[in-house]
Amino acid sequence: MAAFSNGVTRLFHIQYPIVQAGMVWASGWRLASAVSNAGGLGLIGSGSMYPEVLREHIQKCKQATTQPFGVNVPLMYPDIDKHMQVILEEGVRIVFTSAGNPKTWTPTLKQQGITVVHVVSSSKFAVKSQEAGVDAVVAEGFEAGGHNGREETTTMVLVPAVSDAVTIPVIAAGGIGSGRAMAAAFALGASGVQVGSRFVATPEASSHLHFKEAVVQADEGDTMLSLKKLTPVRLLKNAFFEAVRKAELEGATPEALQDLLGRGRAKKGMFEGNLDEGELEIGQVSALIRDIKPAAQVLHDIWDEFELVRKRLGE
Repeated sequence: MAAFSNGVTRLFHIQYPIVQAGMVWASGWRLASAVSNAGGLGLIGSGSMYPEVLREHIQKCKQATTQPFGVNVPLMYPDIDKHMQVILEEGVRIVFTSAGNPKTWTPTLKQQGITVVHVVSSSKFAVKSQEAGVDAVVAEGFEAGGHNGREETTTMVLVPAVSDAVTIPVIAAGGIGSGRAMAAAFALGASGVQVGSRFVATPEASSHLHFKEAVVQADEGDTMLSLKKLTPVRLLKNAFFEAVRKAELEGATPEALQDLLGRGRAKKGMFEGNLDEGELEIGQVSALIRDIKPAAQVLHDIWDEFELVRKRLGE
């Protein structure tokens, strides 16, 4: 596989412009280091970690790879100060932020020489992120798994809108799990892609095997955006999802939905493998995932197909 150079590979000092999303209960040090060792950018998902657990994962990732890796930090996390302190103390060089105002932490991180990327769901927030000083943005469309934008803008519409609105590199996310989708994202103006769901179905992902198998078995229409009165999240349909949908149809208040959600629901589903009562966050692209295979193979398969599509379109 030949090296590739563009704004994203140069920004992160990586071989291929493919980022593995920092997903809760899936993106620990094993997955992040495997992707980084394969030439992409691996991210540790800190959203499901206590600060000292995050420190442990960063330290283990350093031991497992000499290549660049980063940490994804949801800005709504209650112990955000402690997370950022761990990141600074451990010398992490790349931070992806999401679910919050990029102005809050970007200046602090940039002062320490850290490369900062913010996840956005609209061109308006992409512009605000650029003004806050981030180095790149992830334009994440409605198809994505996990927490999602209220605008419900699809990747096909969002990526060109964001690409037109900012001058910094744009990384496309949402519905991307193949080289074909990566080529489409580049045609829309992206110079990199962030892949989440496809990396869930790998041995290195820390999520439960039952969840991985459910992802592989998912079909079109098996996921839906839910909990819009709280924080919109795309879920695989199960008994918990049906309970939420019933409550929403009956006009449940945000407080009632929060009570239904409770605590530890995502851990129960994605990490402990309770496919009935757990919260199963995954993207629409799960309908196209048909096997569990090593993270390095996932990355290389995406890249090889991307190159084939580029060649075919060139002809």
